[in-house]
Amino acid sequence: MRNSAIQHVEAKYLRQDVTSFRSGDSVRVFWKVKEGEKERVQAFEGTVIRKTSGSHRATFTVRKVSFGVGVERIFPLHSPRYEKIEVLSRGRVNRSRLFYLRDLKGKAARVDVQEDPDKAPKAAKAS
Repeated sequence: MRNSAIQHVEAKYLRQDVTSFRSGDSVRVFWKVKEGEKERVQAFEGTVIRKTSGSHRATFTVRKVSFGVGVERIFPLHSPRYEKIEVLSRGRVNRSRLFYLRDLKGKAARVDVQEDPDKAPKAAKAS
């Protein structure tokens, strides 16, 4: 009884426009920042190193390197504070949690890019 009542209330607050992405993808999150009375949108761009499950409690962690310092930020997936999430590139990884990227530097910290068959140029037909 109690569990179904909680799920009913939580269902109202789930976002319907969630972009599909996974660990290893490069994303740009447009987060709403409030400064005093004004509110603006700030982009945070990086690699998704973790995505947790759980209906309204789901989160994802994005890591970027800014001025030589690694910065990680945890975003709630169903938060009304972000405007949108853009997937810049799909990563080809074999793990769901990419914490090993924290120890890597430079080119070694890159993730292989997965080629999309839809966006690949089509071969010219030989006549």
